Amino acid sequence: MTAWETDVLPGYHQHTLELGADPDGEGDLYATLVRRGSAAPAAHAVLAVHGYTDYFFNTELAEWFGARGFAFYALDLHKCGRSWREGQTPHFTTDLARYDTELQRALEIIARETGGAPVCVYGHSAGGLIVTLWLDRLRQRDLTATLGVGALVLNSPFFDLHGPAILRAAPTRAALRALARVRKTRVARRPTQGGYGTSLHRDYAGEFDYNLAWKPVGGFPITFGWISAVRRAQASLHRGLDVGVPNLILRSDRSVPEAQGDPDAIARGDAVLDVRQIARWAGCVGDHTTVAPITDAKHDVFLSLAQPRAQAYLELDEWLQRRVTGTHQSDTRQAGSNSSNRRQG
Repeated sequence: MTAWETDVLPGYHQHTLELGADPDGEGDLYATLVRRGSAAPAAHAVLAVHGYTDYFFNTELAEWFGARGFAFYALDLHKCGRSWREGQTPHFTTDLARYDTELQRALEIIARETGGAPVCVYGHSAGGLIVTLWLDRLRQRDLTATLGVGALVLNSPFFDLHGPAILRAAPTRAALRALARVRKTRVARRPTQGGYGTSLHRDYAGEFDYNLAWKPVGGFPITFGWISAVRRAQASLHRGLDVGVPNLILRSDRSVPEAQGDPDAIARGDAVLDVRQIARWAGCVGDHTTVAPITDAKHDVFLSLAQPRAQAYLELDEWLQRRVTGTHQSDTRQAGSNSSNRRQG
């Protein structure tokens, strides 16, 4: 039986997954599975995975899924949020595939508690990259159906490195790999002074409340070891994957410069990633892909201002009904003002 404890969020529970020694030498690893409400059979389930400088706190998203009959679970990956331990570098890993164990264990728990409900995997930003490659590996091992994965939702996935083209050039990649081997925890980019983070938290210009120690306004430092792992994963994606299930990619319709510090602009665009890169690489995820650009959405489309956030939920709802729950009355109906921009697979 899975042992659950009261979570920091009212009405939620958490279970600690013990993962053993860290291959990167930072002690023992733990991941934390968070559950909305009590365990119960369900027709469908969700497993949500956060991005970099992030953890699960968006109860609005969880309640939205719950209202539609989905059992909601979220995973704080090792060294992230609830799973961080003293002496560890937040979010640090040198291989994104090391998350596979905790992700699979989460699926096994969800299957036991829901009676084998099909799972919609959800990933935001770096979490979107992580789960995309993980599902491709599950498909290669013929485990997709066995583990109950039925769909994938990506929220502004980290499909390429933002910034000048020189950062993505072959010599830069080679130098990055060399630095990662000898100075893996050395900081490649320090935290910003705010920007995107200030558009989210209610103590600044946002409306959401969360733990600023687990999700700092300026972000955590980015290390050479971590970014090298990300670049290897992105290179695999760019060669083409197949997650094996219908997938929805939500993103903003525009990117905005975070460095200018314009609060209104940062609140109405993706200040973290280049949305053109997300669009470019969306075709590498697999078949049955739907891409939904959301006008004025932030990097996390479900932390956007009220109108784009509502549009993101509308797009998600329409897609779930067509592709997952089978409750859509007409496959030809289009939902929302962005429907003409969507590419349906």
